Amino acid sequence: MRDAVIVEAVRTPIGKGKPTGALAQIHPVQLLAHTLKSLVERSDIDPALIDDVIGGTVDQVGEQAMNTTRYAVLAAGLPDTVPATTVDRQCGSSQQAVHFAAQGVIAGAYDMVVACGVESMSRVPMWSNVPAGKDPFGPGVAARYPEGLLPQGISAELISAKWSLTRAEMDAFAVSSHRKAAAAWEAGLFDAETAPLEGVTRDECVRPDSTPEILGGLKPAYHDPNFAERFPQIEWNITAGNTSPLNDGASAVLITSSETAARLGLRPLARLHSFAVTGSDPLLMLTGVIPATEKVLARAGLSLGDIDLFEVNEAFASVVLAWQQETGADLDKVNVKGGAIALGHPLGASGTRLTTTLVHAMRERGARYGPQTMCEAGGLANAMILEAV
Repeated sequence: MRDAVIVEAVRTPIGKGKPTGALAQIHPVQLLAHTLKSLVERSDIDPALIDDVIGGTVDQVGEQAMNTTRYAVLAAGLPDTVPATTVDRQCGSSQQAVHFAAQGVIAGAYDMVVACGVESMSRVPMWSNVPAGKDPFGPGVAARYPEGLLPQGISAELISAKWSLTRAEMDAFAVSSHRKAAAAWEAGLFDAETAPLEGVTRDECVRPDSTPEILGGLKPAYHDPNFAERFPQIEWNITAGNTSPLNDGASAVLITSSETAARLGLRPLARLHSFAVTGSDPLLMLTGVIPATEKVLARAGLSLGDIDLFEVNEAFASVVLAWQQETGADLDKVNVKGGAIALGHPLGASGTRLTTTLVHAMRERGARYGPQTMCEAGGLANAMILEAV
């Protein structure tokens, strides 16, 4: 049976998702085009050989509308014969792009395909695709959940309460993320995966001087008296400090079969071993990473003891800490170069950003197996396992 391997992986530095952010003046199509161009240059392939480009973007409106991935292909100077499509599985959009790309290679539908993603949250703010007064859910969902669905921040608070996570634990986790990210930058461990642009060379949100005392002074980010009455168990421990920020960025990975890689003289970085997607309670919303991890390990025939490194998206500290409690994973193996709390979470780009970071970390550390999992709005999660080759 054919396999699927990653032969190149690259991302932009990640900017703050605000008008003063380092990448805010760059159109999202150009952000993604930069990673596509860098991917082609680094792999030294003939871009005409690319069978498809599958990109993830969450807020597909305004400057991120009209199949952003297609126009990034053209802006990157790739041949106009290279097709492209844009997918949305919320925060896991570009991880889903990796799933689709690899599954297409394994099935024989593709020989070479790019999975990628972009989000410019400074130029296209979150929820821009839902005009004021419009209901994206409809009457059937309203009937099923008569008290109403929840914002992600409230779901993160419910997770904190259900798993008895303290403010101190979540703040300590956030500080650790910043320190690991800062140490990785100082050691040059991000150099191989990043493609600087417009003078931006580093992730903008990493705060090496962050401390528990500083984070302890932040106010709750999501306190709401109506939700406090509905959910009296919430202790209001989620803050801007133990949550991922808003960001701009793009990322991309090049996927082929081993046979194609050998024929073209490309060096595989990792094999895409196993995949899983799950649905979960849309009120807790962000806990799907727990069953997704269990499902992908079972599908791969592996146990936690076989795993060397994990990438678990740090949408909120409570998500990763609840996942750790349920799985029993060793936190020393999780997000070893820092996670989204420090590096940033440009929604549509985060899936392939995690993949890019993971595949390089596996090579640096001689790891054999590395799972990646992401929580997603609506009660969804992706998981996949990379294997060293």
